[in-house]
Formats: sequence, C-alpha cells, structure tokens
Amino acid sequence: MFIQTQDTPNPNSLKFLPGRMVLETGTLDFASPRDAHCSPLARQLFRIDGVKSVFLGPDFITITKTDIDIEWKVIKPDVFATIMDFFTSGLPIVNEDMPRPDTAPCEDDDEVVAMIKELLDTRIRPTVQEDGGDVLYRGFEDGIVRLKLQGSCTSCPSSIVTLKSGIQNMLQFYVPEVEGVEQVNDDDGAERGAQA
Repeated sequence: MFIQTQDTPNPNSLKFLPGRMVLETGTLDFASPRDAHCSPLARQLFRIDGVKSVFLGPDFITITKTDIDIEWKVIKPDVFATIMDFFTSGLPIVNEDMPRPDTAPCEDDDEVVAMIKELLDTRIRPTVQEDGGDVLYRGFEDGIVRLKLQGSCTSCPSSIVTLKSGIQNMLQFYVPEVEGVEQVNDDDGAERGAQA
C-alpha cells in the first residue's frame, strides 16, 4: 500500500490518499475522539499525539493537527503506520449506519432548496473535497443559505473567502433567491461569517 499526501489550503491540515476507497458515500467529520465512536479508523488516528480532528472522504483522510508548533514530519510517520495497519486489519471504517446525506432531496423541499442542494452536490462539494474538506447544508431562510464547513475547511484561514467568493457567488449566479451565505457551527449554535 502506498499512501500519498496532499497539502490543503489550511497549513494545519494534511490530506492522506491511501489509494483506495475510504467511504462509499458522503463524508464524516470527527472533531474530537468522543465523536469517533462509530469509526474504528478515526479512533485509532486520535491516539496519535498532535491529532486534533479526523475527516473521512470518499478516497481520502484529512488530519488536522492541534497547533502550528507541531511539525508534520513528527506526525506523518504515525499516521502512515496507523492507516496501513488499519487497512490490513480488515476492520470496517464505519461500524454504524452513516447519517442520511444532508443534501438528499426531501419531500418538503421547495424548488429553491432543491436547486441549492443540487448545486452543492454537483458543483461545490467536489471542489471543497479536493481541498480535504466538505460543506454541509444546514438550511435556507430569508435569502440566507446556512452551511457548515468540515475537515480542512473548519479552521482554514481562507474559509471566509471560500464561503463568500466561491460558494456564495456560485449560488447567487444560479439561484437569484440567494442573498447570502452564513457559516454555522452545529455544536454550540454559534454563527459567524457573513451576509452579503
């Protein structure tokens, strides 16, 4: 097994590419060890000193380190070994049913929400996942699309630029009802980031 790494826009996050499928569908974000109860892989990665969060994508694993003072050259060998050992163990990556995708169509979605979800799935998420993160739909109200950033995007210095210049501009171009994009944090309900 040959694992490659890829830098992300966030200097504290590194994308690990094991050369095989990680998740069949969707993504999973583990902000702390206690969140990783459903993933044996994430639990093992959290045992490495310096690992702050683990993000699983379709064919990658993004690791975010605790702070800038810890160098990647110290953490990388342990991450490589853990990923290799895990894939040879035969254990499942996720041992519980994954939650329903946030962009899956719902019966109560109106035409605007359906268009927003479609754009997120087909145009926006693939680009954000290339950078080792993801963006989740959390609602649309009064012209504002509420989104949660995950993976390398969570603490990335350019996340507001991603929201405003990338995601907001694209949504506004295709869906005139969108007036702005707002970042939300599910954990504490705090909202930051910005309206047009």
